[in-house]
Amino acid sequence: MRFLFLGSMMMVMNMLIAQENYLLVGTYTGKNSEGIYVYKFNTSTGAMEKVSSVFSENPSYLAISRDKKYIYSVNENGDNKGGVSSFSFDEATGRLTKINSQPSNGDHPCYISVDNSGKWVVAGNYTGGNLSVYPVKEDGSLGEAAQVIQHSGGSVNKERQEKPHVHSVVFAPDGKFLAVTDLGTDKLYMYPFDATAEKPVTEKAVETATAPGAGPRHIIFHKTLPYAYTIEELSGNVSAYSVGAGGTLKNIQTITAHPKGYRGDIGSAAIKISNDGKSLYASNRGGSNTIASFTIDPQTGKLKAQKIVNSGGKAPRDFTIDPTDKFILSANGGSDNITILKRNQDGTPENAGKQVAIPQPVCLVFF
Repeated sequence: MRFLFLGSMMMVMNMLIAQENYLLVGTYTGKNSEGIYVYKFNTSTGAMEKVSSVFSENPSYLAISRDKKYIYSVNENGDNKGGVSSFSFDEATGRLTKINSQPSNGDHPCYISVDNSGKWVVAGNYTGGNLSVYPVKEDGSLGEAAQVIQHSGGSVNKERQEKPHVHSVVFAPDGKFLAVTDLGTDKLYMYPFDATAEKPVTEKAVETATAPGAGPRHIIFHKTLPYAYTIEELSGNVSAYSVGAGGTLKNIQTITAHPKGYRGDIGSAAIKISNDGKSLYASNRGGSNTIASFTIDPQTGKLKAQKIVNSGGKAPRDFTIDPTDKFILSANGGSDNITILKRNQDGTPENAGKQVAIPQPVCLVFF
């Protein structure tokens, strides 16, 4: 009986350990933030426990290497002080150690991605209207930029689209294209990408125009289906695209992320797809402060609106879905909190009444 009891206890302990995942939080550091925070998240209860933090100035967006050994962040500064930084991550202790930084070669870098090979990091500069491509060295450090690609032009909203504003830089699932959204030019750019080349980005992109004044902010690819989706900051819409050969994008649907008849301020922000590939979510700032949910038709790629819920705070700039698809976490930068929402079996979100206080959270990344 004694051995049976001990065996049962060990099984329970192992289950509890398996239910914890690391969560990284990128922030703005203007309100006494500690920089990048590391939490443990219990995927059974939705509880968060702080593990560590490391200071870096305005680490507003984060990316993780595929081997989980390195973390990369932007340093979202203006006045020629924008940067990108690399950190090593100790999975045993949950601690980050800074390795090095490089200039971002443009003001206010706001997005960063690692390519499938782990050899390259790309950052998008919002105010600079460009993107920088960095080689990753064997120790995880970033080399000097191998390429800086400048966009040009603008669009119809003269206050927000007076020039290019690169917002997201995202690799397609096969790693052969780098997708770039430009809020300022109302265009999506699909750049051919070759990780083996000294300059991996082919600077002649396949360009796709959005509706004038849409302001495409973030793009996400479905992991298994030939579709991509964008959240449009200025229109408050989600647009769906079929992805064709050669990096072509064809618009197949545009649908609002707000309630019917909404007349408040619009400031849509982030877009994510559930791990099971069945649901898509979009966050809205402005006067809305909501998260909208949609189902994805696996045959057509089109979306069907489900439910719109309050994010539990102000300005949900980013959100994420835990690895088990049970919870949706919202980073509410305007109210200095992260709220934990329950994800129901049908994919709809529901406020779980849980939150964690943290200064100006911007980016949430699980691994």
